[in-house]
Amino acid sequence: MAKNRIILKLTTIIFLFISLALCSSQFVSSTDSDNDMNEDEEEDYVLDNPLTHLGTRSRFLASVIIKKGARCDLNTKNICNGVPAKKGTQLLFCCKNHCRNVLSDKNNCMTCGKKCKEGERCCNGVCTNVSSNVHHCGKCNKKCSHGVLCENRICGYA
Repeated sequence: MAKNRIILKLTTIIFLFISLALCSSQFVSSTDSDNDMNEDEEEDYVLDNPLTHLGTRSRFLASVIIKKGARCDLNTKNICNGVPAKKGTQLLFCCKNHCRNVLSDKNNCMTCGKKCKEGERCCNGVCTNVSSNVHHCGKCNKKCSHGVLCENRICGYA
């Protein structure tokens, strides 16, 4: 009788540990997919060409790296006025005095101030519903295999 209680307690404890491990792994994977939704999380923009048009008075302005959200001013020669970065996958503009990548910023999608709707992401400058788009499933540029549908931000959701 005592052995049965011990076995029952051990079985219950093992079951709880397994359940906890499964739940925490699902939480981690859903958190990772949420992080994937933030396309423009990089700290720096690496420019395709140095900013030679601004002169060489400042080493910062002549460099090929601009910090994300760097201050800019449209009234003077600014550091992000239609500047391509990351091999053409980013396009920087001065929006509300800060450098923004208008190809992936959901608050400045292709144009400063153009906000994407709830559930949409700015993919290559176009507000896109990523919950059902087979070319942008869950995040920008995540394509589903040929013939596989995108549902609830997952390719082949069953």
